[in-house]
Amino acid sequence: MFKISRINRSRIANWWWTVDKVTLSLILILTFIGAFLVFSASPSVARTIGYTDYHFIKRQIIFIMLSLGIVFVLSMQRLKTIRRIAIIGYLLTLVLMLITLFAGYETKGASRWLRIFGFSLQPSEFIKPTFVVVSAWLLDGSKKFDDFPGGILSACLFAITAGILVAQPDIGMTIVVSCIWGFQLFLAGLPMLILGGLALIALLGAVVAYFTFSHVHERVSQFLASGADLGYQVRRSMEAFANGNLLGRGPGEGTVKLHLPDAHTDFIFAVAGEEFGVWLCLIIIMLFAAIVIRSLWRSLKDNNLFIIYAVAGLAASFGLQGIINMASTMHLMPTKGMTLPFISYGGSSLFASALGMGMLLALTRRNTSAEDKDAPY
Repeated sequence: MFKISRINRSRIANWWWTVDKVTLSLILILTFIGAFLVFSASPSVARTIGYTDYHFIKRQIIFIMLSLGIVFVLSMQRLKTIRRIAIIGYLLTLVLMLITLFAGYETKGASRWLRIFGFSLQPSEFIKPTFVVVSAWLLDGSKKFDDFPGGILSACLFAITAGILVAQPDIGMTIVVSCIWGFQLFLAGLPMLILGGLALIALLGAVVAYFTFSHVHERVSQFLASGADLGYQVRRSMEAFANGNLLGRGPGEGTVKLHLPDAHTDFIFAVAGEEFGVWLCLIIIMLFAAIVIRSLWRSLKDNNLFIIYAVAGLAASFGLQGIINMASTMHLMPTKGMTLPFISYGGSSLFASALGMGMLLALTRRNTSAEDKDAPY
């Protein structure tokens, strides 16, 4: 049995006794479920596009190993290191997002992907965790120092981030980042009148996007449709849930993966519903809810505002992405093209999720170093 003595002062021992083992275990369970579902869903997709049956599975195993390494390494870092990683990561992500406007390739109506060494990279996936931590640092600074314009700087960074996302255009990601930033402002004590005004502006922006971008108009129209007018992927997804019923058709017995090109990515929740039924879908939902609620609970036990703002934002980002994926798969909202964290196939999705959860685990550790927590940068 794996044991580490409490008198051991090594870095790994200190990490083991301070990290939130429950949240770490929940992440590992999600990753295991995701690997199993990708193993079931991806062979038929691979054959359809001319790859060998295990093309996506082999890649996913590599992605999982690297992403878990990211989680473990980041979770061992001090708060000062996490802030620096977030700042550098945010600036690098902004540069890559700008490059996609000129050298990216378009999929699903948006130019958000770069091809690097034979792999596809979606830089906007990394903007959520890095922006959350940088914004938390700025908002915390505005509380600590009267002459530090942290709120204004945070608003400027949000405007830059949202502007680049809209230019791609990636309206769904813009909405996600806006919601997370608004949640952080709420925690920071921004007056409800101002928050209401910002929400009104966001709603107006969504209406403008509906009439401006054809792919947004199409997805909303398909969501409002019914019966035969439903979009092909959503219709197949709903059929999968109906076929799966309570207990599912059994591992590998689903048919939705034979017809959906995104069965291993955006619609992997439908594969879970068809092959394993309602029970696995409920387990996945409960795992996401448990990670979010436990992270928020642990952060509120701390008196460090930076930790509260950052952990709340990271947990909200993780939970909101899960809700959007599952809701769009079940036709509860327009399709977004957003993956299910730690479950869907894809390097960008896994690495971004690992980045966010690794930083969250580092921030929620039982850190006894007051000097580290009070460090200004």
